[in-house]
Amino acid sequence: MSLILTEQVGGVLKITLNRPDKFNSFNREMALQLQEALDKSAGDKSIRAIYLTGEGKAFCAGQDLAEALDPNGPGITKIVEEHYNPIIKKIRSIEKPFVCAVNGVAAGAGANIALACDVVVAAASASFIQAFSKIGLIPDSGGTFYLPRLVGFGKASALMMLGDKVSATDAERMGMIYKVSDDAQLTEEALQLARTLSDMPTRGIGLTKKLLNQAMDNTLEQQLTAEGKEQTTAASTYDYKEGVGAFLEKRKPVFKGE
Repeated sequence: MSLILTEQVGGVLKITLNRPDKFNSFNREMALQLQEALDKSAGDKSIRAIYLTGEGKAFCAGQDLAEALDPNGPGITKIVEEHYNPIIKKIRSIEKPFVCAVNGVAAGAGANIALACDVVVAAASASFIQAFSKIGLIPDSGGTFYLPRLVGFGKASALMMLGDKVSATDAERMGMIYKVSDDAQLTEEALQLARTLSDMPTRGIGLTKKLLNQAMDNTLEQQLTAEGKEQTTAASTYDYKEGVGAFLEKRKPVFKGE
């Protein structure tokens, strides 16, 4: 059984974490399969948005602790360096929008993989837990980088040290995620967002994502320079010409992602 399910619908690649009996917790095989799916999506021009979700009741419970504790397993160092770090880097470096549909609990690395995505929609029954402190570990998978930037230093510090469960409603309120959806409507609402993004100017969206990444560390002067450079790039694309032409002709644009 594949631990990562993929299905392309139009310009959207749907990726589903598929270990429902283990609440979609990661083992090495699943992590490597996800990396492979992300690599394929990066090089496929027909894929213009990626939709990530989980099978069953949970989105992702983080690391499979049985593997982490197995003396013959990969060990914590490899798990972080070869499983999670590459996943986060791929999500952020692929210049296509990621929509994450959090269908249930997102704990530990599962929560931080979701938060690394561009647009996060959660079912009303879903929750987010920085579970690391409960077992004496520190937040990985980019958690200490992204969570403070999303909710503020003080809130992130408390959530990580106390390991509080955050409801989807509270996550939306504090700016951790984009929006909450009724459980029954989550898939359709999140997929519609992905479809909308897949019909938009993919190069411009990708350059926006690139600039957001750079803004995490740049000074204002550096960011203004970067914006100028990427705006010049965006203005040279087919989609820019199509968008302006459609505006002037008062018609709906048909973007190609080029």
